[in-house]
Amino acid sequence: MLIRRSTICCARALRLSTHHHPIPMAVPSPLSTHLKPFSSFCHLFPCDHDFKLFPHFLSSSCFASPLSSLSSPKPNRRSKSPVAAALLEIGGVKIAKDDVVRESDPTNNVPDNIFSKIGLQLHRRDNHPIGILKNAIYDYFDSNYASKFVKFDDLCPIVSVQQNFDEVLVPADHVSRSYNDTYYVNADTVLRCHTSAHQAELLREGHSHFLVTGDVYRRDSIDSTHYPVFHQMEGVRVFSPDEWKDSGTDATSYVAMDLKKCLEGLARHLFGAVEMRWVDTYFPFTNPSFELEIYFQENWMEVLGCGVTEQDILTRNGRKGSVAWAFGLGLERLAMVLFDIPDIRLFWSTDQRFTSQFSEGKLGVKFKPFSKFPPCYKDISFWISDSFTENNLCEVVRGVAGDLVEEVKLIDNFTNKKGMTSQCYRIAYRSTERSLTDEEINQLQWNVRETVQSKLYVTLR
Repeated sequence: MLIRRSTICCARALRLSTHHHPIPMAVPSPLSTHLKPFSSFCHLFPCDHDFKLFPHFLSSSCFASPLSSLSSPKPNRRSKSPVAAALLEIGGVKIAKDDVVRESDPTNNVPDNIFSKIGLQLHRRDNHPIGILKNAIYDYFDSNYASKFVKFDDLCPIVSVQQNFDEVLVPADHVSRSYNDTYYVNADTVLRCHTSAHQAELLREGHSHFLVTGDVYRRDSIDSTHYPVFHQMEGVRVFSPDEWKDSGTDATSYVAMDLKKCLEGLARHLFGAVEMRWVDTYFPFTNPSFELEIYFQENWMEVLGCGVTEQDILTRNGRKGSVAWAFGLGLERLAMVLFDIPDIRLFWSTDQRFTSQFSEGKLGVKFKPFSKFPPCYKDISFWISDSFTENNLCEVVRGVAGDLVEEVKLIDNFTNKKGMTSQCYRIAYRSTERSLTDEEINQLQWNVRETVQSKLYVTLR
């Protein structure tokens, strides 16, 4: 059963965001946060971006974008990237761009290019690789758990800090809460980092079996497998004492065995008869916690993270005495493997040479590259300040060059006798759809240099 929900929670979050909140002492401003990027921050479960928290909501009623379809672009083969409307509608609540992007608010770090992705909902496009994969997972649960799992794929991505972090037991000092990792609308409101931000609310509403799919947002590095907006799915199943009391084993062991059986079946459904292994790991909201790996194309590949839900989450949300399991996976990571898509930027392409290759229900159709345009490399060197972070650099580069940037990579780092540290980054410019001109690349690089110097308080070399 697919549920369409009015996004009352989103409206609440936006009402919060219309008030200015001065930065509390514990919350530094976006560009002054000096925290090393945390590559293992899978907001709950592992996902495309290797975070260690849980992976993972959006709605036709949540953000009704005038861009009705990425899978049906205009006839021209090389169409421009879509730009979201400046006014969106969420559950009947109209939201202006200024509600989400506010440069004058020091607690806000949402740039224009991130706002432009809100409402595009790749996971709800049946002819798109992300939507095809989502539906294939739905098919597995419908076949094996008939009419049990309620599906949500239209929950609003604007959530409170409490929903995104507190309700899934993310520690108060966890690096994932920093402005370096998360997009803040204001000090109390964020663009969700994972679909787990809705888990507690759905438990309180009485749901015992549910799947949540949606777009999530994280400040991150730039390369072929990382993008600041991607898609996740998580599943939750709650067990009552009657379900394990006659099993001859304790509740936690019973639920863990059921979880592994379910997810091994899902892996076979997607990848065929592959070898699998379970790896013990840590997530703040499950105990015990596991990662499932499969041996695919001569390599071990992490597929998802999962575990037995912490009792504190269940007790706080009206499920005392119950036990539950939860899993989370990144859809881009799996789709890149199943469809042989080499660059994560391609998922956002409206070029008909990309979109026409995929059809509803056709899982695993191999992508045929339609261009092999050469990259152009430009280096930028500067003396860094104490507040510099690589994530902030990548945000600036994306803000200037958008999806024309393929990679930003640190190639040199040294500290002189005076204690000053210099870093050199190599920026690879390459379009997935056309050749870039020297003039175009030079102008982009000049703009990057100017913006890096003015916004990151570094000294160019």
